[in-house]
Amino acid sequence: MTPDQIPLLLKQVSYADPRVLPEDPAELMGLAALWATVLADVPTEYAMQAVGEHYAKSPFPIKPSDISTRWGAVVRERMNRHVGTFEPIEHPELDPDDIAGYQAALLAERQAVVHGQQPPTELKAITAGPAAEEVERRMAALGSYMPPSVADALRPHRPVRAERERTIRAGQPDPLAVDCPVETCRAYAGRPCTRPGKGGARHALTAGAHPSRTEAATAVLEAAR
Repeated sequence: MTPDQIPLLLKQVSYADPRVLPEDPAELMGLAALWATVLADVPTEYAMQAVGEHYAKSPFPIKPSDISTRWGAVVRERMNRHVGTFEPIEHPELDPDDIAGYQAALLAERQAVVHGQQPPTELKAITAGPAAEEVERRMAALGSYMPPSVADALRPHRPVRAERERTIRAGQPDPLAVDCPVETCRAYAGRPCTRPGKGGARHALTAGAHPSRTEAATAVLEAAR
């Protein structure tokens, strides 16, 4: 708050405690300067709200430190939940080499979180992904019959399995989780799509799965969410 905003705040306080508003203009100016120093980082709207909340619970006169302490607690709570990471993809207007622009955007983002204009970016939102529980459920359905360390070692030799795991972790539909509806394929769940060849031979699709199978998997995934 600035000194010219304080008289209106003191006027609101005076409705509950008339003694706080001096009649002498010079004294009012000095009091406003003092309160403005204490409330320099406090938004006007919050200070007004804090006055009402104070007198709703306390019969004692409010001090500027009461308001700044309340505001400090709000800021700490918001910033404790905000991890402070900066996602460049959310700011395509920035040049990757523009350090000053990056710093300004980072500061603006933090100020928006502090003032409640933007929700905090919490650690869970970054690490868990959009559907962590869903990924766990789908990975469990995919099944595992070996220790994770062994599975990691074999991943380069099991490209189909590795691709299915990557797809699930990315929150995308897994076509091999459903039967293929294509008449000339009809691959069972867990089996890759094929196409007919000469002499009754079957050839694996280079695309991985028929589009209609992907659509079917998408429908199943959406229904489960």
